[in-house]
Amino acid sequence: MEELLTIRNKIYEIRGQRVMLDFDLAAMYQIETKTLKQAVRRNIERFPEDFMFELTQDEYNTLTISLRSQIVTSNKGGIRYMPFAFTEQGVAMLSSVLRSETAIRANIAIMRAFVTMRNYITTTTQITAELAEIRTKLALLERVDEENAAAVNDLSEDMRQELETIYQAIAALSVKVPQAASPRRPIGYVRKR
Repeated sequence: MEELLTIRNKIYEIRGQRVMLDFDLAAMYQIETKTLKQAVRRNIERFPEDFMFELTQDEYNTLTISLRSQIVTSNKGGIRYMPFAFTEQGVAMLSSVLRSETAIRANIAIMRAFVTMRNYITTTTQITAELAEIRTKLALLERVDEENAAAVNDLSEDMRQELETIYQAIAALSVKVPQAASPRRPIGYVRKR
């Protein structure tokens, strides 16, 4: 597991592709960078541009800021040639060019690191999409809750007014005292006495 983490830390994003640099690969294969580059140049037809490319001076300068301690320098204090950057397919092709036991073991480990990295990115992307969907649903629920609370408040205000009207009517009824009515004459025949 630690080996995979070490390899993943040597995978960089350059030109929108995940790549490994020649000096990192040479160290893993336990050969000199010069030897790796010679083997690649002798078999250049196996390395189209989507498998391997040479860094530009600007790309190299950007990398040196973060990799200053790792960049292999020549005796003249700088580098003579820009590093090669190998995509996943390019690293796989290196196994056909470099055939030592160490190179084979390193290539297997590198391929596993690329796969775990790709799986991690896929999983992270799915999780991010799911989180965005959950956030959207929560925002919608919050808005609906606010609308419901406003409706309840409006309803409560209407209910309060209705109750107030009822209480006033009850109070008005209780205040009215029936007046003593004059005796009424009975209806019907009245007998005289």
